[in-house]
Amino acid sequence: MRTNFYDQGAPKKPAHLSINSDILRQAKLQRINISDVCERGLVEALKERKQQEWLASNKEAIEEYVSFIEENGCFADKLRAF
Repeated sequence: MRTNFYDQGAPKKPAHLSINSDILRQAKLQRINISDVCERGLVEALKERKQQEWLASNKEAIEEYVSFIEENGCFADKLRAF
């Protein structure tokens, strides 16, 4: 799957977030970059969502391929020496 699915050079844009106040307080005490952590979490969530969408849109083709292999075997089966 493609890893650069968004423009990494796009400018930052302010966003209003509601976060548990104690989590926010502790993160600030630990000097955690909240913007960076949120951005990385969003990237991971987007990767997962895009993977799910890809699997759903290719489900039929994947099922057909698996069925073909179950019926006919893999072409490399004849080439393997083990």
